[in-house]
Amino acid sequence: MTARELDAAGITEPVLRDAYTRCRRLNARHGRTYFLATRLLPVERRPAVHALYGFARWADDIVDSLDTYAPEHRRAADLALLHERLERGLRDAHARPDAHARPDGHNRTDGHARTDGHGISDVTGDGIDAGIDVGIDVGGGDEPVVLALADTARRYAIDHRHFSDFMASMRSDLEVTDYPTYDDLRTYMHGSAAVIGLQMLPILGTVVPREEAAPHAAALGVAFQLTNFLRDVGEDLDRGRVYLPADLLSAHGVDRELLSWSRRTGRRDRRITEALRAFEDLTRGVYREATPGLAMLDPVSRPCIRTAFVLYGGILDAVARDGYAVLHRRAVVPRRRRAAVAVDGLVRLAAARAARAARAARAGARRPGPRQPDTTPAAPAAGHEPTAVTTPPHPLHEEVA
Repeated sequence: MTARELDAAGITEPVLRDAYTRCRRLNARHGRTYFLATRLLPVERRPAVHALYGFARWADDIVDSLDTYAPEHRRAADLALLHERLERGLRDAHARPDAHARPDGHNRTDGHARTDGHGISDVTGDGIDAGIDVGIDVGGGDEPVVLALADTARRYAIDHRHFSDFMASMRSDLEVTDYPTYDDLRTYMHGSAAVIGLQMLPILGTVVPREEAAPHAAALGVAFQLTNFLRDVGEDLDRGRVYLPADLLSAHGVDRELLSWSRRTGRRDRRITEALRAFEDLTRGVYREATPGLAMLDPVSRPCIRTAFVLYGGILDAVARDGYAVLHRRAVVPRRRRAAVAVDGLVRLAAARAARAARAARAGARRPGPRQPDTTPAAPAAGHEPTAVTTPPHPLHEEVA
């Protein structure tokens, strides 16, 4: 986390700054695609996104490190402790008064009140001292992540139910190893993916009432996770999990045993290829559900999400291009493609900022300013000295870091 980002977000407490910095490192290390997209956000919004990702990454690591982390009962206990820390941090953050929870003045967009999507207005509460106390009391290595998340939830009035739903899906991963139908998988993904999109909405901002954009944001979270499921079929199988719905697999003559055989031997099977292609088609359909939501976001947030949208879609392209060999190797988006998408995002971001500055300038021009004498000689026929209207400059000179 650069000092510039933290300063822009109004994060001044040293321990809190360190907490956000650790979340940023998690994002940079584990979420290359998403980290790249996040850098296209306005600087004051980036720390909050890193906090959301850092917490999700931490919980996911507890669940996924099956062979090297701990037995299942230990992982379940650690998830329960993490949830307890989170609830305490959120509660304490909510309880503490704060006069400037939103330093960016981002409480409204185009006249639409910002709520959490359930009619709940901004939560007050500083949460800094309370969050630090939580970390000191419980010890362990994850308290900075909880501290940053609780502070972000307070600043952006994120519905706490989204975090409870997320933790419920994480606990499910310790018990559920496959999904009979796509409906069963969607129930799981509400907590593991859809709520991530809903958590992001208050940070990104919208030009429509938030509840109108919420279904599309949820769909985008699901589309991203389905993409990961397809890319990581082999790795998930090694962890004992199959996220591809059993009814979709069986429609093509595939079951867990056939997947395990292909993973173990490195051999291909036409039936598996057809099932994976069907799962890709299903995933692209969810991307189509999410697409209308891009235009509903604050214009300065759109380049970030569009970049993630294109890069994750590129993973599907890479899987298809590699012949659906995901049981044997991971498909990746070429660096040249990633760079081209990032450059396009920068261009779009510059255009969005220029448009915002132009709108602000026009709004300023409509406001009557102080009258001042004009030093230009008056025209002979004017009969009076002309006046000039001054317009204050717009202070929008952010650089893309």
